Amino acid sequence: MTSGTRLALSGLLSLLCTGVVDGQEWARFRGPNGQGISDAKSIPVTWTEKDFNWKTRLPGGGHSSPVVWADQVFVTSETPQPSGGILLALDVHTGKVSWQKQYDLTAYRPHSDNSYAAATPAVDADGVYLLWQTAQETIAAALDHQGREIWRRDLPGVHSQFGPGTSPIVVGDVVVFTHEQEGEEKYRSDWIALDRRTGQTRWTVERKNSETSCSTPCVYRPKDGKPQLIFTSETDGITGVNPNTGSVMWELRSVLPARVVGSPVLAGDVAISACGKGSTGNQLVAVRIPPNGDKQPQIIYAQTGRLIPYVPTPLAKDGLLYVFHDQGEVRCLRVQTGEVLWSRKPAGRFYGSPVWANGLLYCIDRLGDVVVLRAGTTYELLAVNSLGEKSHATPAIAGEAMYLRTYSHLISIGGKKN
Repeated sequence: MTSGTRLALSGLLSLLCTGVVDGQEWARFRGPNGQGISDAKSIPVTWTEKDFNWKTRLPGGGHSSPVVWADQVFVTSETPQPSGGILLALDVHTGKVSWQKQYDLTAYRPHSDNSYAAATPAVDADGVYLLWQTAQETIAAALDHQGREIWRRDLPGVHSQFGPGTSPIVVGDVVVFTHEQEGEEKYRSDWIALDRRTGQTRWTVERKNSETSCSTPCVYRPKDGKPQLIFTSETDGITGVNPNTGSVMWELRSVLPARVVGSPVLAGDVAISACGKGSTGNQLVAVRIPPNGDKQPQIIYAQTGRLIPYVPTPLAKDGLLYVFHDQGEVRCLRVQTGEVLWSRKPAGRFYGSPVWANGLLYCIDRLGDVVVLRAGTTYELLAVNSLGEKSHATPAIAGEAMYLRTYSHLISIGGKKN
């Protein structure tokens, strides 16, 4: 067997294993493939603080979401004085900090709704992968599960009106993230893949941006065809990219005519994304993905109006699309037609995105109240549970427990108490 054949086989096995393990762990922003769906059965509907498994105060604030692998949950926080960020590993059973790693960052003034700890880490069996971005620098790094740094890459900063907000993901043997900047004439933008073992650049896709996208990509795996990375952005719309080479397989430009903050969701061969500006959404579009990337995708529908989400990422399950809006409305649509089945406002405004477990939807509003809805064609609000502190984060679910990040705390609930 040649070295090239061994490398190709290793990449294929890693890609296959990523798909298998992803369903058991919460390894990236919004869990398995970024879709926010868990097979957990023991997450409670209502609770008070006495029902928490544990509640741990973090060393600083932040808006990133937790990720989980085996018996560790990983989360980042910021340290404004001096400026920097910290990755923490906590024991899933006790909430005690196992280790932490601090990174010094150049001070800058992020938007009041942003923070130094904006990017959610990614994790696999070998490491934890970080992205720290400021106006002056981008640090991409990998650490093992004991907190030892494996590699680090120092890249240019991010020029953006509201600051960075994308998160890295692991696809096979590469760590993928977007490095987008506003002002295409002065600043270069790229989609980047680094070797997850060495940090060396495997491929880049240069972009010409007018607005920075905070979207985190996902992977479409057709039954008969090659896997595709699905990226979304204002300038390039929805794009399918070969995860092994970085070659653009197809691109549907001009379908997202404003800044893209939420991430794409998949419903079979349908990709759904939204864009917006100011404090509300602008357009939501659903497209049918070409399985081999050999033709343009078909636009199924596009919607505009005041109830299009801007920051929260929707959730698709069982033929239905659940859309949580920045201003607090929640809508249920049919994935294939866009037909609105219900629209209600259960609590406060949302920045976090929903997750699904055991037929229920969970989403944290900006005041830190967890809205619990029954997923289905009729509206049913089951509970609004207060966490006592504001939150912009999305829950993580693994090992039958749910992990809830407020601005300065991490909370575990559900499963068996220890």
